[in-house]
Amino acid sequence: MSIKTIVFKEIENEIRVLNFENISEERKNILQPLIDFIQDKVSNEQEVRLNLICTHNSRRSHLSQVWAQTIAAYFDIKNVFCYSGGTEATALFPVVAETLKQSGFKIKTIAEGNNPIYSIKYSDNEHPIIGFSKTYDDAFNPQSEFAAIMTCSQADGGCPFISGAEKRIPITFDDPKAFDNTPQQAEKYKERSLQIATEMVYVFSQIKK
Repeated sequence: MSIKTIVFKEIENEIRVLNFENISEERKNILQPLIDFIQDKVSNEQEVRLNLICTHNSRRSHLSQVWAQTIAAYFDIKNVFCYSGGTEATALFPVVAETLKQSGFKIKTIAEGNNPIYSIKYSDNEHPIIGFSKTYDDAFNPQSEFAAIMTCSQADGGCPFISGAEKRIPITFDDPKAFDNTPQQAEKYKERSLQIATEMVYVFSQIKK
């Protein structure tokens, strides 16, 4: 019998207060294809690979990757592997790392430079998520048998074909970048992070093991 992953207490506390009852029916309909994809894989005892894609792989795709991986573990959904990528590579925006730290993730910079590499831990005993900016088809990411989750409308519109994807699912989020260098920056990044977390709680809570 496998042992359930214990996420850090601070993250668990954050997840427990998220209320997906406030998600609109319209939004739930947008999330349903992702639920169906995950459920099909779980029912057939197959690995679930999700590649969360945004234009620059700097903000929304990383938040989505980290929360999806963490919440899958929280709900004890096994064999879920979450990745992220962009239509171009830039860098993981530092405020994203700060926002995740505030929710209880333990983050270390393991390589400096123009595109730093971060170790993002949500549990003492699980592999850290490796966070850095890359294109969606980077060798670090799966090349087949994955769902491409388009987290921004630019990537969804500008990238009509994702090689190797079994399914393409647009689940777009507003870009917190609009608030960079404003007094609302920290608040808006936290708001987007918690929206993504709430929707991932809804998705994974629907999965029957």
